[in-house]
Amino acid sequence: MDALSWWHAARDSLQRFVLPFRCLLCGGAGADGIDLCRDCAAELPRNRHCCARCALPLAESAALCGQCQRRPPPWDAAWVPFRYAWPLDRLETRFKFGADLAAGRVLSTLWLRETPWAERPELIVPVPLHRHRLRVRGHNQALELARPLAEAMRLPTSVAWLLRERGTAAQTELGALARRRNVRRAFVTKADVAWPGHVVLLDDVMTTGATLAECSRVLRRAGVKRIDVWALARAPIGHR
Repeated sequence: MDALSWWHAARDSLQRFVLPFRCLLCGGAGADGIDLCRDCAAELPRNRHCCARCALPLAESAALCGQCQRRPPPWDAAWVPFRYAWPLDRLETRFKFGADLAAGRVLSTLWLRETPWAERPELIVPVPLHRHRLRVRGHNQALELARPLAEAMRLPTSVAWLLRERGTAAQTELGALARRRNVRRAFVTKADVAWPGHVVLLDDVMTTGATLAECSRVLRRAGVKRIDVWALARAPIGHR
């Protein structure tokens, strides 16, 4: 066991002694080292059958769903281990909009316990927030999820190479076309950066994929050859 693993084990043992894990959903006793009980954890909606290109949930897994056949997204593959449904959506809402970092730790731990991505990238880039929204929210949920993954996989992350230079309306209440228009030309890459050939774009939830698509186009123009998209959860229905 290396020094970092020993520290994490010691920290978790001390936490269990001083402050036992409690389920963030039902209030029962936490299990398996997180603030989630086994019954609630068993209800988490895994995204086992999906499109390999955009992670859209399907009845059976496929290399390309109908949407991707008609209009391929500007990235190469996607890894999204959960569907955005009960009870994961409740944890995500608490984390993203309620600044509940305990919920964020549960979500990142759940992600780490999923089957690792087969092809190792060279860099993880969390989708950036505009500075005004970051100031209001107090944290970038994509960055908070990216850090534990990057640490476990021993990969670098960058928060300064891809920038959100234009503030946009919240995507939540917008349709697919309005989402694409909303994020158009919202992102830029930092000048004079030598991008690696294989980059991961990471976000918390993929709905229509509009934000990730716009980021992907910007990275393509910057010279990135392979772009994978990672997100914690995928909305069951989406139209790019």
